[in-house]
Amino acid sequence: MVKNQFIVAVIALIVTAAVVVAVIIYNGTRTDTAQPLAADPTVAPASAEVVRDDTRYLDQVESDAVTVVEFLDFECESCAAMYPYVEQVREKYAGQINVAVRYFPIPSHRNSENAAVAVEAAAEQGQLEAMYARMYETQAEWGEKQESEAALFRTFAEDLGLDMAAFDEAVADPVTLERVVADRAEGTALGVTGTPTFFVDGQMIELTAVDDLDKAVESAVAGG
Repeated sequence: MVKNQFIVAVIALIVTAAVVVAVIIYNGTRTDTAQPLAADPTVAPASAEVVRDDTRYLDQVESDAVTVVEFLDFECESCAAMYPYVEQVREKYAGQINVAVRYFPIPSHRNSENAAVAVEAAAEQGQLEAMYARMYETQAEWGEKQESEAALFRTFAEDLGLDMAAFDEAVADPVTLERVVADRAEGTALGVTGTPTFFVDGQMIELTAVDDLDKAVESAVAGG
């Protein structure tokens, strides 16, 4: 009986992982959902960089460490599905790698830009990781909604104890949205067509299995 239960549990785990991969591959490669908006600035591919001086980091060790960059959309279900695997990689290689995030809100997602702006506003107060995590942990509550969820995102900032006057000012400041849009434009120039898209030391990683990111990081850390 115990053996049978174990086998069932293993099969369930494999099926779950397969579903996650299928969702990531399906959504992450759909070019029709990642077309830039008309307002996006144009970035020449030759001048596009995976990491810039103002790039936001979840983990920053040193400049010559292996650097993992994720172009993400907080309303993207595939990004939310990949989130726990990213956390596993961060934990496994803690102190050995830099982990950065860049915004790539999909235009068809009504609240993806609002979410990115809220995260960027929180980042200005040193709360990038907390707001980043909150977005994924609550995505089921606000994702796919057609009305603005900016007010909900403001309550997240309140819960985190942010200076709300400064948060509101940052959200309203056009520079904050420009920062988000600039990330998306540069991602497009780098060949990003969907989310999540990962780069390890400047090389785009093709995800075909949930452990592909881990393998790429492991190889880079080992000097491969």
